[in-house]
Amino acid sequence: MQDPIMLRRKDTLTYDETCYWKDILYRVVKIGTELEYAMPMGVRREAFEKPLLEALNPSGTYENLGANGVLDIQSEHCGVEIRVIGQHPSFKKLRRQYLGITNAVLKQGGRVKTTCGMHFHLLTPGFPDSVPAIILANLWNLVRRYAPELKFLCSTGNKREALCRRRNHSSHLELVKLSPATMSMAEIYAHLKKSRQVPMHQNFLNLEHISFYEEDKLVKPFHLEFRFPDTNLSANAITAFNFLFLSLLLKAVDLSQYGVIHVGKIYTWRRKVELLNLLNNNDGNLASSNTSRVDDEVIYELRSGLKEMLSILDPTFNGIGADQVRYLLNALSEQPVSLLRCSGMDWPEIEDYLNRQFQVEVIAFDNKDLRIMQAIELNEWIGFGSTSEWENRVCHELYIPQIEMETSLLRIKQKRGLAWDKQKGTYRFTS
Repeated sequence: MQDPIMLRRKDTLTYDETCYWKDILYRVVKIGTELEYAMPMGVRREAFEKPLLEALNPSGTYENLGANGVLDIQSEHCGVEIRVIGQHPSFKKLRRQYLGITNAVLKQGGRVKTTCGMHFHLLTPGFPDSVPAIILANLWNLVRRYAPELKFLCSTGNKREALCRRRNHSSHLELVKLSPATMSMAEIYAHLKKSRQVPMHQNFLNLEHISFYEEDKLVKPFHLEFRFPDTNLSANAITAFNFLFLSLLLKAVDLSQYGVIHVGKIYTWRRKVELLNLLNNNDGNLASSNTSRVDDEVIYELRSGLKEMLSILDPTFNGIGADQVRYLLNALSEQPVSLLRCSGMDWPEIEDYLNRQFQVEVIAFDNKDLRIMQAIELNEWIGFGSTSEWENRVCHELYIPQIEMETSLLRIKQKRGLAWDKQKGTYRFTS
């Protein structure tokens, strides 16, 4: 990492507290999305919205996900907004869900316009505890540190001079000025709330839903909104971004053991702000940013920054079993959807390209595997002096040769992990 500087704090987390907050936030955080799409040229909103309602069948309630996880479909300035209920990220499930949504939109001729955005809400519904403010401070500074790279990664424009939508709806102007080095997060929140420069809900990272307690050291509810992504018709990209924002939060917890991450030395930081201004401005035609100065050298800088960000998130991806996401984000860091569209790819071609960046692993246990797993789960075969004695018992019970038993154990170990328990004289699962 370039400039690995930590700001000293008195409210750092202990190791035990860090483990607790990583575990509990991974369990309780749900990520809901708002997806905005435009109608086909010459089609009225009502004619576009009706078949979408029939195809996606919104549940109308947070208590019922329905087939596609859609809460409702609302009229929006650019066309329609599809609100997707917050869920705990699961790669295969989310990808299947967003494929259903994007395929339905594409079937009706839905379009991505520069007036359309995509918002990710990081939610903790029903969570009774308050989150330490230092975690929010680290997440705020991680987003600040990698803001131009994040904007580039989530861009979907189809012209090199218009890679991103305009700044109005996800402004960075306050973000770059407000630092946890000189202000508490409560003070930053208060400044954002009173700002005349940027409406609070239109900030790059929106804090409007949170409150502070106990001398501003605790945050509740922990509800943040990432507003900067352009809207997208790639289910793979949308799914990957869900995991990206969760991983940034979990990395913020890790960093809270040491202090608060710094955005970098003064010249590095000034260059970051310059890059952000090149990507996120109001100078383009219609509702786009003018990105004509984002040349190949600038893109090289952005790719280098993304490589750094993804490298520090890599252990987090490992910890939550997000291997497919790592491959997708690495591919998108080299060629965001915007550059793929600039190269002439349409949405099915983009999805096909991203599909080739990873393999969806199919877990297939046969009946022998399941019988062995059941025995381990229930401590059915115990009291053996060695692994070989236990394995001989398996062969005897299932009437299978040694080679088949070893193959089954290998498959089980790859998925669940196995360790020999000397005290019980049997295998046990490690996950």
